[in-house]
Amino acid sequence: MLFCPNCANLLVISAETGYNKWACNTCAYEFPITKQMTSRTKLKRKQVDDVLGGEEQWKHADSTNATCPKCDNGRAYFYQLQIRSADEPMTTFYRCTQCAHNWREN
Repeated sequence: MLFCPNCANLLVISAETGYNKWACNTCAYEFPITKQMTSRTKLKRKQVDDVLGGEEQWKHADSTNATCPKCDNGRAYFYQLQIRSADEPMTTFYRCTQCAHNWREN
């Protein structure tokens, strides 16, 4: 997108006079297009916090009897978090004590 240097409105492509040009619909500004115009902008990803607690959450997790679906180990760390509306049950997150596989219930 290009903007008019005079009035800051969006420029549109116009071909009324037989050649392509950028033209402003508000003022008389025109910019002839003589070659192919491209531009790329690589956006940086925003740093976000892990809303589920991340690795820090597992440092203080208790363990319980739960069977890992990956290795059939009988113990797993767990914590519970309310991720849906208040009238829904809490979601329980598990991590196997042997293979560190993560899964959840509810």
